[in-house]
Amino acid sequence: MSGGDPTDTFRQEAQELLEQLEQILLDLARTPDNPELVDSTFRALHTIKGSGSMFGFEEVAGFTHHVESAFDLVRKGKVAMTAALADIALAGKDHIRNLIERPESADAAAGQAILARLEATVGGHGAATETKATEIPAAAAPEAAKAHWHVHFRLPEHALATGTNPLLLIDELRSLGTATVTPLLDKVPPLEALVATECTIGWDIELQTEKPKSAIEDVFLFVMDEMDLRIEEIAAPKPAAAPAPAPVVAAPPKPAAKPAKTAAEVLKSGSSIRVPAERLDNLMDRVGELVIAQSRLKQIAAASQDGEFKSISEEIERLALELRDTTMGVRMVPIAQLFGRFRRLVHDLAVELGKEISLTTSGEETELDKTVIERLNDPLVHLIRNSIDHGLESPEQRQATGKSAQGHIHLSARHTGDKVLISISDDGKGLDRARIRARAEENGLVAPGAQMSDSELFQVIFQPGFSTAQAVTNLSGRGVGMDVVKRTLDALRGSIDIASTPGTGTEITLRLPLTLAIIDGLLVRVGQGRYVIPLSAVEECVELPHEEEGRASGRNFLNIRGDLVPFLRLREMFNATTPPDKYQKVVVVSANDMRVGLVVDQVIGDHQTVIKSLSKLHKGVGTFSGATILGDGTVALILEITHLVARGQRERTMKLAS
Repeated sequence: MSGGDPTDTFRQEAQELLEQLEQILLDLARTPDNPELVDSTFRALHTIKGSGSMFGFEEVAGFTHHVESAFDLVRKGKVAMTAALADIALAGKDHIRNLIERPESADAAAGQAILARLEATVGGHGAATETKATEIPAAAAPEAAKAHWHVHFRLPEHALATGTNPLLLIDELRSLGTATVTPLLDKVPPLEALVATECTIGWDIELQTEKPKSAIEDVFLFVMDEMDLRIEEIAAPKPAAAPAPAPVVAAPPKPAAKPAKTAAEVLKSGSSIRVPAERLDNLMDRVGELVIAQSRLKQIAAASQDGEFKSISEEIERLALELRDTTMGVRMVPIAQLFGRFRRLVHDLAVELGKEISLTTSGEETELDKTVIERLNDPLVHLIRNSIDHGLESPEQRQATGKSAQGHIHLSARHTGDKVLISISDDGKGLDRARIRARAEENGLVAPGAQMSDSELFQVIFQPGFSTAQAVTNLSGRGVGMDVVKRTLDALRGSIDIASTPGTGTEITLRLPLTLAIIDGLLVRVGQGRYVIPLSAVEECVELPHEEEGRASGRNFLNIRGDLVPFLRLREMFNATTPPDKYQKVVVVSANDMRVGLVVDQVIGDHQTVIKSLSKLHKGVGTFSGATILGDGTVALILEITHLVARGQRERTMKLAS
């Protein structure tokens, strides 16, 4: 049994439920007539209320009860679901989060204001419902409307240890109607073998109630996935007829599976365990050290003549590789987890600015290292806020230019080589090149009259303090947000590209490494130095033709099966002083959707590369994304292909110009 604080577990589970609840409510604001979303909202609120009460969060349970009651009325068709009710529930969700995470600073007055808005929306319907509920039994025969149910349940043995009280479940069943409870003692062990923390008793309950079957299932919502539960409708007993078991058999147990599945989805339960993030980081560090040690072992085995030693080295290499892949897989999470957070941001900003905005996403299944995902939240928030505030026009402006009143923002993610590309695009007015240029010259960032391409000029946006906003608002104008984006991307060894068409829109693309820990690399030698090329960027290796070896300048192109591929001589770029090898090799890599050859002296072979960060002194060298330790203890630099190709293009342009 874990010795951890159970309230921490509740906070973690509540965090997941609140995130899910937010997505459901945003969907409800768009499609309020969807009964499945209403049911999911009710179940999530019911779970938070019950768990909060169980772990002593009485204010959470009390506040959530009122919101849950409102959605219970919606679920029963007594109150219409509206976008306004969804907005109130979103505000309620935020207050519940504060009550859980920061109860000492939660504003009680704000909570009361939310409940007052909720009462104003559904209060009249609720009062009418309660009046009818008290009047109906007096006017009609209550027994005719009651159904008879047989409920059999047996909790898992560890239920008591995890905080589940079966007596509370039975009391909740009694509150639904008239109940006859029979304990099942067949699995209770002798007294000397009895364990106080194990639940070995089962229960059979005959229940008469006007409530539907779903109300009975809701009683067991918290423990439904692990318990033995059967709910069967039985015929009402009649004095004139002998009891027949046929109705019990005829009532199919299948419908019980559907609510159980929904509850599982709400609780996100499954065959998984919670592990603190720092433990994963420590595990990744240990695996990295193991990979370095295995590389050393492989190098020693290569120089050995002992066949058995080599065999053991190969086996350890295979196991280390599998362990690395498994550990990396644990750290990879789908980017949908990140994209889902921005629906609320877009919803709130659209209301605040009076704009109509739709948000779409694609590539949510794309996976990234969890560390990269965590650091991307703030940059994407700034980029989306800028797209909404600066990019998208008001509905009136859009209609005046022939566009639809509703603006559109699209988030997408995809793999390309060893990178993940995340794009934020909008169909707004685009970037104002003249305005950016004027503000850049005014701030001394660009020399007057200097020739600059659009891509170069747009990079000025990311300079500290730069802003084209005419006034400071809650959203923009201080020149801080885009600087945060740039600094975060630099820390992640990523890059930013901007493409914009006036009157059509803007697309900002973030290029990010797949992982910050371990990669497969191709180890090469240039002069006396050794370098690692990310293997995911490598397409093929060919030999440099003799006619190209002696050519010091001119058009550096290779004809590879009919395709012209430009190549860069790394010896020249790295100022290698030793004589070149007789047979140089060309490593063909993909960079920015183009093929480029890198001329090296020797291709040594594949290498499991544990990425180490460069020192502060060398972080500004964009040609290298990091370093790694080789088997002999020496250091090899990891090439940043995109920066390397861009540098080669600049140097060639300068050489041709001179």
